[in-house]
Amino acid sequence: MSRTIFCTFLQREAEGQDFQLYPGELGKRIYNEISKEAWAQWQHKQTMLINEKKLNMMNAEHRKLLEQEMVNFLFEGKEVHIEAIRRKIKNKTVPEHASGNLHKNKHNTHPE
Repeated sequence: MSRTIFCTFLQREAEGQDFQLYPGELGKRIYNEISKEAWAQWQHKQTMLINEKKLNMMNAEHRKLLEQEMVNFLFEGKEVHIEAIRRKIKNKTVPEHASGNLHKNKHNTHPE
């Protein structure tokens, strides 16, 4: 039987975790306040962060960094900054119609 919790990340009622996924007090907080949906979002970000920064989970400093990013993302509303995504967005060309210039013509003399 699934649990329903108020997810502090999503700011709504959602399906809770089936069991505590993370150790200690932080794990208890995640179990009580973070939904399966929010946890899945974190796992996606976590994977990208590990890959981009080449984090080694055997390294205590890397684990601590990842834990801080998790707390920032899940509880403090801070976005995980992943350079590969930033570069992709920065280099993405915006179609003319997306910038609002689809029907504008500088030679158009008709009032809008």
